[in-house]
Amino acid sequence: MKPIALVTGGNRGIGRGIVLALARRGFDIAIADVVEADDTRRTRDEAEAHGARTTFVCADIADLSQHARIIDSAEALGGHVDVLVNNAGISVAQRGDVLDVSVESFDRVLDVNLRGTFFLTQAVARRMLETPSPNARSIITISSINAIIASPDRAEYCLAKTALSMMVKIFALRLGEAGIPVYEIRPGVIHTDMTAKAKEKYDRMIDEGLSPIRRWGEPDDIGRSVAALACAELPFVTGDALHVDGGLHIHKL
Repeated sequence: MKPIALVTGGNRGIGRGIVLALARRGFDIAIADVVEADDTRRTRDEAEAHGARTTFVCADIADLSQHARIIDSAEALGGHVDVLVNNAGISVAQRGDVLDVSVESFDRVLDVNLRGTFFLTQAVARRMLETPSPNARSIITISSINAIIASPDRAEYCLAKTALSMMVKIFALRLGEAGIPVYEIRPGVIHTDMTAKAKEKYDRMIDEGLSPIRRWGEPDDIGRSVAALACAELPFVTGDALHVDGGLHIHKL
């Protein structure tokens, strides 16, 4: 039985990189995202070209009532969810002074990036414990370098990503005895639509030595890292974070 991966926010960008990397490694994949669009079809077509079966469920993870439907859609591929990749997330609507953060922006960012992710992880973990699988299982959460590096112009985003780091540790403790490792991946500056609006700024910073590896990260960099974890290539690791950031996290003097 082929393993099944559920990837949230899988339409494009980092999500697409994850979907394609998992497809290349033999996974069937359920994609959950808030819209079904040309990006969805392109991602599914490319994944299926690698031999994966795919399905798509249109859902907002911030709406907890949709979580059971998301998991059921993945299991309709003919098995159980073996790997959950928590990739769905939003940035702030507008960067600005921390003193000007609105309640509406704070609530929306945390609803998606933290609350929705936490409760979907809880629901998938319960289902995993109820339904054994012959495949290796894991839960992988995409956080951000902002889990450890502060950006005062998007405070609510940083707070959500920092909390995800603790969420990973908590679920790792709970699921360890069941043989389900839980991981965090912290991307650095990745070339996606989300970062496109700051391209000129990041181009300059990278040229000036923002990270030891002087280039943009690509969605495939994240995808290949997710696939390695999903394929149990680090079997004695859980609750830890993998920095995929070109060394951006390294403190330097």
